Amino acid sequence: MIITLTANPSLDRTVTLTAPLVPGGVHRIAEDATQAGGKGVNVSRALHQAGEDTLAVLPAGAQDPFTALLAGADLPHRTVPVAGPVRTNLTVVSPPGVTTKINEPGHALTPAEAETLATALHGATRPGDFVMLSGSLAPGLPADWYARRIQELHEAAVPVGVDTSDAPLAALAAAWRADRCAAPDLLTPNAEELGQLTGADGATIEAAAEQGELAPVTEAARALHAQGVGAVLVTLGAAGAVLATAEGTWHCAAVSGEVLSTVGAGDSAAAGYLLARVRGREEPERLACAVAYGTAAVALPGTTIPRPDQVAVREDLVRAL
Repeated sequence: MIITLTANPSLDRTVTLTAPLVPGGVHRIAEDATQAGGKGVNVSRALHQAGEDTLAVLPAGAQDPFTALLAGADLPHRTVPVAGPVRTNLTVVSPPGVTTKINEPGHALTPAEAETLATALHGATRPGDFVMLSGSLAPGLPADWYARRIQELHEAAVPVGVDTSDAPLAALAAAWRADRCAAPDLLTPNAEELGQLTGADGATIEAAAEQGELAPVTEAARALHAQGVGAVLVTLGAAGAVLATAEGTWHCAAVSGEVLSTVGAGDSAAAGYLLARVRGREEPERLACAVAYGTAAVALPGTTIPRPDQVAVREDLVRAL
């Protein structure tokens, strides 16, 4: 089973405007939708739609509107009761396919709530499961909270993937580099997060990849793998993705098409990789599945997570580096 932890879930509200967004202007909404979200929830939703066993673990009160929406989504989940409300993240989509995100920080967890969340995660896992730690940390959680979970899960023979950024990502890297925790089995940074890990400029890395120059991202991904990360999956937007593992390094191009919303694309790519992993596919196939899921996600409105019938896996687009 693949278990996801969303430490800072969100009510994802997506509004689509009738005209381009202009700061200081008055705008009209053409579409408005709200769903239970968060990076781990999105990963679990993709896996569940593909028929794989998954469980989303997250903090949310029983009477929170988020909990009701999640229950209506028919997604296997386990909530840890907390006193504060789940945050709301606002995504504004305006012509021509421009996405603007406005995210709340989330309500602070108490030390007792944080401990209960960690206990729930460990109680849900068994040897042979895979745990994906996804997204930002709720206020009140220390920056090294993910590092602590990885160490505990590895001691229980449970492999772990991580998709996060900023302070939690920096704290995790510092911990594994100092041998205070094991490195994750899977890391799924975008170009900006890769820059945070390596000191490089993420925008430059992605721009180079879009021009076909993959040496900067390849070197950075291989360096992280050499530091102990089992698999480094770097998502590069329109330039596809690069994967570095013990078996080799590959690039998979993305098929161009209409972009309706980039929200959830990284989560979908992570789910695609995990879906292929749990089905025993080789690394190049895992990369192709990751890119296919990410590509399908950007062609869908709002935070819609693609179903298997909306995904076209192109293994012919993968090449070894």
